[in-house]
Amino acid sequence: MEGRYRYWDDIQLVHNALPELDFSEIDASIELFGRRLKAPLVITGMTGGYPKAAQINANLARAAAEVGIAMGVGSERAAIVKGQYPESYSCVASYPVPLKIANLGAPQIIPQAPGERVIGPAEARAAMELIGADVLAVHLNFLQEMVQPEGDRRARGCLAQIGVLAREMPVLVKETGAGLSRDVAERLRGVGVRGFDVSGTGGTSFAAVEHYRAKAQGARREERLGKTFWDWGIPSPVSVVELAPLGLPVLASGGVRSGLDVARAIALGANAAGTAGGVLRAASTSYEATLAELEQILHELRVAMFLTGSRTVDELRRAPRVVTGESRAWLSR
Repeated sequence: MEGRYRYWDDIQLVHNALPELDFSEIDASIELFGRRLKAPLVITGMTGGYPKAAQINANLARAAAEVGIAMGVGSERAAIVKGQYPESYSCVASYPVPLKIANLGAPQIIPQAPGERVIGPAEARAAMELIGADVLAVHLNFLQEMVQPEGDRRARGCLAQIGVLAREMPVLVKETGAGLSRDVAERLRGVGVRGFDVSGTGGTSFAAVEHYRAKAQGARREERLGKTFWDWGIPSPVSVVELAPLGLPVLASGGVRSGLDVARAIALGANAAGTAGGVLRAASTSYEATLAELEQILHELRVAMFLTGSRTVDELRRAPRVVTGESRAWLSR
C-alpha cells in the first residue's frame, strides 16, 4: 500500500549530452560502515519470524552477495524475545553479504507495561550474532504503533536507551515510512548513533497497512486513524537533504523503485539507497527472480551515472539536479 504521492519523481537529474566517458568506466562502488560495496544499494529490512521467511531471506542474501550490496532483515524480536523461527533470520549468515544489518524495534527497548521484558545490549548483540551483522538498525515505527489496535504507545526514554545500545555496538536508526527530521537526527547523533535510514513517506504507508488490519479486526477507531494519517510524514527526498550535512551515513529509502531513484537519492546527498517492495516480491518467487531484479536496478543506476557524466558515486553526488513539485515546497518552508 503506497503513499498517494511519489516524491522521487520531483527530483530531476540534468542530462549531460556529452558525458566524455565510456559506459565501461562506470564505477558504482562505495564504502559504507567500513565495508566495501559494489554499489550504493541496500535491501532494507523486511521480513522474518515465520516459516516462509527463511526461503525469502535466503534468496535475498544469496542475491545480495552475488551483486555485492548490503542487506537488512525484518525485526528480529520474534526470534530474540519469543524464540520464534530463528532460522528465518540465521539463514542470512550463510551468505557472504558484504554488509549485514540486524533489526530491532525502538518500542521494545523500553517497558511498555510493568514487568515486561525489555531488549537491552545482550539481546541486541544476540540479534547481530544471529545473522552475522555488522550494524544494528533500531527502527522507529510509532505511527504504525498508533494505528495498530494492540500498538505500543510508550516512547518516553527511547532516546536514552538508543544511546545505551550505541555505546555497545554500531547503531543505525531507521524510520519505517514517516521520515526523519534534522532535529531528531541531531539528537540521535548526540547519543552516538552512527547513521540513519530516512524511510520517508512516499513508499509503503504502514498507516495504510494497519488501516486494513484494523478494519479486518473491527477496530473502527484505528481503521479511521489509518485513513486519516495515510500520508503522514516527511518525504524521503526532503529527509535526505536535511540529514546529509550532518556528516553521518544517510540511507535513502521509502519509495525507491528503480536505479534512477537510487541515482536521485545520491545526487541529493545520500550515501546509499534502500529498496524493499519490488525485491521482496521477486524473493517470494525465486533466487533467479531476485537476482534479475537487483541487476536491473543496478544497471539503471549505472545508466543514470553515464547520462549525467558521473564516473563514480562521488561525482554523481555533485551532479546537477532540479527539485520540483511538493518536495520543492517542503524544502522552501
